[in-house]
Amino acid sequence: MKINNIVITGRMFQEVQTILEKEIVGKNFRFLSESEVTENDLGWADAFVSFRPSPIFELSHLKWVHSFGAGVDSFLYKREWDERVLLTRTICSFGQKIGEYCLSYILRELQCHQKFNHLKKCRVWEPIAPKFLHEQTVIIYGTGVIGQEIARLFTTLNMTVYGVSLSGAKKDFFRKVYPITGQPPLTTANFVINTLPLTGSTFHIFNGHIFNSLSETIFINVGRGATVSDDALVTALDKGNVKHAVLDVFSEEPLSLSNPYWERKDVTLTPHISALTSPEEAVTCFIETLNKIENGKRIENKVDVKRGF
Repeated sequence: MKINNIVITGRMFQEVQTILEKEIVGKNFRFLSESEVTENDLGWADAFVSFRPSPIFELSHLKWVHSFGAGVDSFLYKREWDERVLLTRTICSFGQKIGEYCLSYILRELQCHQKFNHLKKCRVWEPIAPKFLHEQTVIIYGTGVIGQEIARLFTTLNMTVYGVSLSGAKKDFFRKVYPITGQPPLTTANFVINTLPLTGSTFHIFNGHIFNSLSETIFINVGRGATVSDDALVTALDKGNVKHAVLDVFSEEPLSLSNPYWERKDVTLTPHISALTSPEEAVTCFIETLNKIENGKRIENKVDVKRGF
Protein backbone atom coordinates (compact mmCIF):
# COMPACT_ATOMS: atom_id res chain seq x y z
CA MET A 1 0.00 0.00 0.00
CA LYS A 2 1.33 3.44 -0.92
CA ILE A 3 0.52 6.41 1.30
CA ASN A 4 1.12 9.90 -0.08
CA ASN A 5 -1.33 12.34 1.52
CA ILE A 6 -1.77 12.38 5.29
CA VAL A 7 -4.06 14.43 7.54
CA ILE A 8 -2.83 14.73 11.13
CA THR A 9 -5.12 16.24 13.73
CA GLY A 10 -5.90 15.97 17.44
CA ARG A 11 -4.75 17.75 20.57
CA MET A 12 -1.01 17.59 19.84
CA PHE A 13 -0.94 18.02 16.06
CA GLN A 14 1.40 21.02 16.32
CA GLU A 15 3.99 19.13 18.41
CA VAL A 16 3.76 16.21 16.01
CA GLN A 17 4.23 18.58 13.08
CA THR A 18 7.44 19.96 14.57
CA ILE A 19 8.89 16.46 14.93
CA LEU A 20 7.60 14.94 11.69
CA GLU A 21 8.81 17.73 9.43
CA LYS A 22 12.35 16.81 10.49
CA GLU A 23 11.81 13.07 10.11
CA ILE A 24 9.85 12.47 6.90
CA VAL A 25 10.29 13.75 3.38
CA GLY A 26 8.40 12.73 0.26
CA LYS A 27 4.97 12.78 1.91
CA ASN A 28 2.28 15.45 1.79
CA PHE A 29 0.89 16.46 5.19
CA ARG A 30 -1.95 18.64 6.39
CA PHE A 31 -1.66 19.43 10.10
CA LEU A 32 -5.03 20.67 11.35
CA SER A 33 -7.06 21.09 14.49
CA GLU A 34 -10.09 18.78 14.66
CA SER A 35 -12.50 21.63 13.90
CA GLU A 36 -10.50 22.59 10.80
CA VAL A 37 -10.78 19.22 9.05
CA THR A 38 -13.08 19.49 6.02
CA GLU A 39 -14.60 17.11 3.50
CA ASN A 40 -11.98 18.38 1.05
CA ASP A 41 -9.20 17.29 3.42
CA LEU A 42 -10.69 13.82 3.79
CA GLY A 43 -11.18 13.51 0.06
CA TRP A 44 -7.53 14.44 -0.49
CA ALA A 45 -6.07 12.17 2.18
CA ASP A 46 -4.88 8.59 1.94
CA ALA A 47 -4.44 8.47 5.71
CA PHE A 48 -6.06 10.08 8.76
CA VAL A 49 -4.13 10.24 12.05
CA SER A 50 -5.65 11.38 15.34
CA PHE A 51 -6.88 10.27 18.76
CA ARG A 52 -10.46 10.22 17.51
CA PRO A 53 -12.56 11.06 14.45
CA SER A 54 -12.93 14.74 13.65
CA PRO A 55 -16.47 16.23 13.70
CA ILE A 56 -16.46 15.80 9.92
CA PHE A 57 -15.21 12.27 9.28
CA GLU A 58 -15.87 9.59 6.71
CA LEU A 59 -13.88 6.72 5.26
CA SER A 60 -14.70 6.70 1.56
CA HIS A 61 -11.35 7.97 0.27
CA LEU A 62 -9.09 6.75 3.06
CA LYS A 63 -6.75 3.77 2.92
CA TRP A 64 -5.47 3.94 6.49
CA VAL A 65 -6.56 5.37 9.84
CA HIS A 66 -4.09 5.48 12.72
CA SER A 67 -4.96 6.21 16.34
CA PHE A 68 -2.47 8.15 18.47
CA GLY A 69 -3.94 6.33 21.48
CA ALA A 70 -4.02 2.68 22.51
CA GLY A 71 -7.81 2.60 22.35
CA VAL A 72 -9.85 2.77 19.15
CA ASP A 73 -13.40 2.73 20.51
CA SER A 74 -13.92 6.33 19.34
CA PHE A 75 -13.45 5.06 15.79
CA LEU A 76 -15.34 1.77 16.09
CA TYR A 77 -17.87 1.77 18.93
CA LYS A 78 -21.37 2.11 17.46
CA ARG A 79 -19.87 3.09 14.10
CA GLU A 80 -19.85 1.32 10.75
CA TRP A 81 -16.35 0.53 9.48
CA ASP A 82 -15.27 -0.26 5.95
CA GLU A 83 -12.96 -3.25 6.40
CA ARG A 84 -11.00 -2.20 3.31
CA VAL A 85 -9.63 0.67 5.42
CA LEU A 86 -6.70 -0.37 7.60
CA LEU A 87 -7.00 0.70 11.25
CA THR A 88 -3.95 0.74 13.51
CA ARG A 89 -3.26 1.97 17.03
CA THR A 90 -0.30 3.29 18.95
CA ILE A 91 1.84 0.84 20.88
CA CYS A 92 4.51 2.30 23.13
CA SER A 93 5.20 2.42 26.87
CA PHE A 94 1.50 2.39 27.87
CA GLY A 95 1.85 -0.87 29.78
CA GLN A 96 4.73 0.38 31.89
CA LYS A 97 2.99 3.69 32.60
CA ILE A 98 -0.29 2.06 33.59
CA GLY A 99 1.49 -0.60 35.64
CA GLU A 100 3.30 2.05 37.67
CA TYR A 101 0.07 4.04 38.03
CA CYS A 102 -1.73 1.01 39.45
CA LEU A 103 1.20 0.06 41.68
CA SER A 104 1.27 3.54 43.21
CA TYR A 105 -2.32 3.20 44.42
CA ILE A 106 -1.81 -0.36 45.60
CA LEU A 107 1.17 0.75 47.70
CA ARG A 108 -0.81 3.71 48.99
CA GLU A 109 -3.38 1.26 50.32
CA LEU A 110 -0.95 -1.29 51.73
CA GLN A 111 1.26 1.35 53.35
CA CYS A 112 -1.77 3.09 54.91
CA HIS A 113 -0.91 6.52 53.47
CA GLN A 114 -4.41 7.92 53.85
CA LYS A 115 -4.85 6.52 57.34
CA PHE A 116 -1.57 8.01 58.55
CA ASN A 117 -2.41 11.38 56.98
CA HIS A 118 -5.70 11.35 58.90
CA LEU A 119 -3.97 10.40 62.15
CA LYS A 120 -1.45 13.19 61.66
CA LYS A 121 -4.24 15.75 61.31
CA CYS A 122 -5.78 14.39 64.52
CA ARG A 123 -2.39 14.32 66.28
CA VAL A 124 -2.85 10.65 67.08
CA TRP A 125 0.09 8.25 67.41
CA GLU A 126 -1.22 4.86 66.29
CA PRO A 127 1.23 2.32 64.85
CA ILE A 128 -0.39 0.29 62.07
CA ALA A 129 1.53 -2.52 60.39
CA PRO A 130 1.71 -2.17 56.58
CA LYS A 131 0.70 -5.16 54.46
CA PHE A 132 2.97 -6.98 52.04
CA LEU A 133 2.70 -7.10 48.25
CA HIS A 134 3.33 -10.85 48.18
CA GLU A 135 0.15 -11.38 50.22
CA GLN A 136 -2.06 -9.67 47.64
CA THR A 137 -4.27 -11.21 44.97
CA VAL A 138 -4.93 -9.14 41.86
CA ILE A 139 -7.38 -9.86 39.06
CA ILE A 140 -6.71 -8.02 35.80
CA TYR A 141 -9.51 -7.78 33.26
CA GLY A 142 -7.89 -7.61 29.83
CA THR A 143 -4.79 -9.66 29.02
CA GLY A 144 -3.54 -7.76 25.98
CA VAL A 145 -0.28 -5.85 25.76
CA ILE A 146 -1.15 -3.51 28.64
CA GLY A 147 -2.64 -6.18 30.89
CA GLN A 148 0.36 -8.44 30.33
CA GLU A 149 2.82 -5.68 31.24
CA ILE A 150 0.93 -4.96 34.46
CA ALA A 151 0.93 -8.68 35.24
CA ARG A 152 4.67 -8.91 34.53
CA LEU A 153 5.39 -6.07 36.95
CA PHE A 154 3.19 -7.49 39.70
CA THR A 155 4.50 -11.03 39.25
CA THR A 156 8.07 -9.83 39.75
CA LEU A 157 6.85 -8.45 43.09
CA ASN A 158 5.49 -11.90 43.99
CA MET A 159 1.85 -10.88 43.87
CA THR A 160 -0.73 -13.49 42.84
CA VAL A 161 -2.11 -12.37 39.48
CA TYR A 162 -5.12 -13.77 37.63
CA GLY A 163 -6.43 -12.60 34.28
CA VAL A 164 -9.81 -12.38 32.63
CA SER A 165 -10.23 -12.10 28.86
CA LEU A 166 -12.88 -12.73 26.23
CA SER A 167 -11.24 -16.00 25.21
CA GLY A 168 -9.61 -17.14 28.44
CA ALA A 169 -6.46 -18.00 26.48
CA LYS A 170 -3.34 -18.63 28.54
CA LYS A 171 -0.95 -15.67 28.74
CA ASP A 172 2.45 -15.15 30.30
CA PHE A 173 2.70 -13.73 33.85
CA PHE A 174 -0.84 -14.80 34.85
CA ARG A 175 -1.30 -17.70 37.25
CA LYS A 176 -4.49 -18.47 35.33
CA VAL A 177 -6.63 -16.68 32.76
CA TYR A 178 -10.41 -17.06 32.91
CA PRO A 179 -12.87 -16.36 30.11
CA ILE A 180 -15.36 -13.56 30.65
CA THR A 181 -18.01 -16.21 31.23
CA GLY A 182 -15.84 -18.01 33.80
CA GLN A 183 -15.55 -17.65 37.55
CA PRO A 184 -12.34 -15.89 38.61
CA PRO A 185 -11.68 -15.81 42.38
CA LEU A 186 -13.40 -12.46 42.92
CA THR A 187 -14.28 -13.17 46.55
CA THR A 188 -10.59 -13.34 47.50
CA ALA A 189 -9.36 -10.49 45.28
CA ASN A 190 -7.67 -7.61 47.07
CA PHE A 191 -7.49 -5.58 43.87
CA VAL A 192 -9.40 -5.71 40.60
CA ILE A 193 -7.96 -3.78 37.66
CA ASN A 194 -9.84 -3.08 34.44
CA THR A 195 -7.85 -2.62 31.21
CA LEU A 196 -10.60 -3.75 28.83
CA PRO A 197 -11.38 -1.86 25.62
CA LEU A 198 -14.91 -0.62 24.96
CA THR A 199 -16.79 -2.91 22.59
CA GLY A 200 -20.35 -4.14 22.30
CA SER A 201 -19.47 -7.10 24.54
CA THR A 202 -17.68 -5.07 27.24
CA PHE A 203 -20.17 -2.21 27.68
CA HIS A 204 -21.15 -2.17 31.40
CA ILE A 205 -19.42 -5.51 31.91
CA PHE A 206 -18.59 -4.27 35.42
CA ASN A 207 -22.07 -4.41 36.88
CA GLY A 208 -23.79 -5.69 39.98
CA HIS A 209 -22.89 -9.30 39.14
CA ILE A 210 -19.15 -8.62 39.44
CA PHE A 211 -19.26 -5.98 42.16
CA ASN A 212 -21.52 -8.08 44.41
CA SER A 213 -18.89 -10.83 44.34
CA LEU A 214 -16.20 -8.55 45.79
CA SER A 215 -15.41 -8.02 49.46
CA GLU A 216 -13.68 -4.79 50.51
CA THR A 217 -11.79 -4.83 47.22
CA ILE A 218 -9.93 -1.91 45.64
CA PHE A 219 -11.21 -1.36 42.09
CA ILE A 220 -8.96 0.43 39.57
CA ASN A 221 -10.27 1.43 36.15
CA VAL A 222 -7.66 2.28 33.51
CA GLY A 223 -9.58 0.75 30.61
CA ARG A 224 -12.65 2.58 29.37
CA GLY A 225 -15.27 4.38 31.44
CA ALA A 226 -18.29 2.87 29.72
CA THR A 227 -17.21 -0.66 30.63
CA VAL A 228 -18.40 0.20 34.15
CA SER A 229 -21.97 0.75 35.30
CA ASP A 230 -21.61 3.83 37.49
CA ASP A 231 -24.83 3.02 39.36
CA ALA A 232 -23.55 -0.47 40.17
CA LEU A 233 -20.19 0.88 41.34
CA VAL A 234 -21.81 3.46 43.62
CA THR A 235 -24.00 0.73 45.12
CA ALA A 236 -20.94 -1.48 45.65
CA LEU A 237 -19.13 1.37 47.39
CA ASP A 238 -22.15 2.02 49.63
CA LYS A 239 -22.37 -1.67 50.54
CA GLY A 240 -18.63 -2.07 51.09
CA ASN A 241 -18.07 -4.64 48.38
CA VAL A 242 -15.71 -2.09 46.86
CA LYS A 243 -13.62 -0.45 49.57
CA HIS A 244 -12.20 2.24 47.30
CA ALA A 245 -12.33 3.01 43.59
CA VAL A 246 -9.46 4.57 41.64
CA LEU A 247 -10.89 5.89 38.38
CA ASP A 248 -8.84 7.32 35.52
CA VAL A 249 -11.46 6.94 32.77
CA PHE A 250 -15.12 7.85 32.58
CA SER A 251 -18.13 7.49 30.30
CA GLU A 252 -18.22 11.26 30.06
CA GLU A 253 -14.96 13.20 29.85
CA PRO A 254 -14.38 15.76 31.25
CA LEU A 255 -16.37 14.47 34.19
CA SER A 256 -19.57 16.43 34.81
CA LEU A 257 -19.43 18.73 37.85
CA SER A 258 -22.66 17.15 39.04
CA ASN A 259 -21.22 13.63 39.06
CA PRO A 260 -21.40 12.10 42.57
CA TYR A 261 -17.85 10.76 42.31
CA TRP A 262 -16.48 14.25 43.06
CA GLU A 263 -17.90 14.20 46.59
CA ARG A 264 -17.04 10.66 47.60
CA LYS A 265 -14.04 10.11 49.87
CA ASP A 266 -13.93 6.46 48.75
CA VAL A 267 -13.28 7.44 45.12
CA THR A 268 -9.99 8.74 43.72
CA LEU A 269 -10.24 10.58 40.40
CA THR A 270 -7.50 11.26 37.87
CA PRO A 271 -8.17 12.96 34.50
CA HIS A 272 -7.28 10.14 32.06
CA ILE A 273 -3.54 10.47 32.66
CA SER A 274 -2.46 6.92 33.53
CA ALA A 275 -0.87 6.49 30.08
CA LEU A 276 -0.53 9.74 28.19
CA THR A 277 0.91 9.52 24.68
CA SER A 278 3.97 11.73 24.28
CA PRO A 279 4.48 13.41 20.88
CA GLU A 280 7.80 11.58 20.50
CA GLU A 281 6.23 8.17 21.13
CA ALA A 282 3.32 8.98 18.85
CA VAL A 283 5.63 9.91 15.98
CA THR A 284 7.88 6.89 16.47
CA CYS A 285 4.97 4.45 16.32
CA PHE A 286 3.40 6.31 13.36
CA ILE A 287 6.63 6.19 11.31
CA GLU A 288 7.25 2.52 12.12
CA THR A 289 3.69 1.65 11.11
CA LEU A 290 3.89 3.68 7.90
CA ASN A 291 7.13 1.93 6.91
CA LYS A 292 5.62 -1.51 7.55
CA ILE A 293 2.51 -0.65 5.52
CA GLU A 294 4.51 0.53 2.53
CA ASN A 295 6.97 -2.37 2.67
CA GLY A 296 4.40 -5.11 3.16
CA LYS A 297 5.66 -6.14 6.59
CA ARG A 298 3.65 -7.59 9.45
CA ILE A 299 1.77 -4.90 11.38
CA GLU A 300 1.60 -5.85 15.07
CA ASN A 301 -0.61 -2.88 15.94
CA LYS A 302 -3.30 -3.64 13.37
CA VAL A 303 -6.79 -3.53 14.87
CA ASP A 304 -9.27 -6.35 14.35
CA VAL A 305 -12.21 -4.11 13.49
CA LYS A 306 -14.72 -6.94 13.98
CA ARG A 307 -13.55 -7.55 17.55
CA GLY A 308 -13.00 -3.85 18.24
CA PHE A 309 -9.41 -4.02 19.46
